[in-house]
Amino acid sequence: MALQNLENPVVEKPNGLTPGIVSVIILTHNEAHHIGRAIDSIKPFAKEVFIIDSGSSDGTIDIAAAKGARILHNPWKNHATQFQWGLDNAPVSGEWIMRLDADEIIENDLAQLLTSALSELPDDVTGVNLNRKHIFMGRWIKHGGRYPVTLLRIWRTGLAHVEDRWMDEHIILNSGRAVTFDGGFSDVNLGDLSFFTNKHNKYATLEAVEVLKQRYQLINTAEAFQFQGPEQAKRKRVLKERLYNKLPLGLGPILYFLYRYIFQLGILDGKEGAIYHGLQGLWYRFLVDAKVLELNRAIENIPEKPAKVQRLKEITGLKLN
Repeated sequence: MALQNLENPVVEKPNGLTPGIVSVIILTHNEAHHIGRAIDSIKPFAKEVFIIDSGSSDGTIDIAAAKGARILHNPWKNHATQFQWGLDNAPVSGEWIMRLDADEIIENDLAQLLTSALSELPDDVTGVNLNRKHIFMGRWIKHGGRYPVTLLRIWRTGLAHVEDRWMDEHIILNSGRAVTFDGGFSDVNLGDLSFFTNKHNKYATLEAVEVLKQRYQLINTAEAFQFQGPEQAKRKRVLKERLYNKLPLGLGPILYFLYRYIFQLGILDGKEGAIYHGLQGLWYRFLVDAKVLELNRAIENIPEKPAKVQRLKEITGLKLN
């Protein structure tokens, strides 16, 4: 169990919470094929589950409710604002909160660890990182820098918030320090390749908007560069936003793919790995570059920042601030 120190170690524990209780928040929109599996995986340690739904019509709500989850509804804007809305509005009673995506599962070894280990943590430990593995086309993608992906996913109630970003948002501790628990934590999306590419096409738009919002200082970028999270995530954030995003069109995706596939041994992930690294590490990254170019051409000659934001809203259909 590895320790991670943050800059502000002073911790104040919220009152009125039940010690040792874990409350799980899951965002959903038409996740009927995933949600039952996700809830079943957290039953050993989760005492309450909150579903923040944005208009599901496929039976997601019925399945979740039948498994004991409490359902809250909120219109969708983006992942960050939706999850922060859940934090602000779900009647959480547990001392700990976990963020879980609908297509993720907690495996038995980690579930058993969480039933006992959280109650033994000292008061100055306010967060728990988990090491996520990615399952693609039935194969665990172990190479290419894809394992472990260390994410802060559990924290003491009231002592963390979500970054205000359109893409690649993280949970940030307000105080204290985090530890890392080993154990099975998996992203196992059951969608096909059409779903994968459609999802990443949408992600590419979000990421392109995030790049331009920072390029033109349309948002306060201070938190992005003061990000206090797992070291792996911090290094990735700095390299991406201070170096990668400034490379010429296409050069970044090519270099990134070669680094992942050759130097980080993605080639050892077999046929499934070749598809995954090719799509996620090359095609997706190039698509982001292309969308940055396209959107930039639409706003670069607009002098006023509010007008730039308005133009981005018109082109993308996103509810930008």
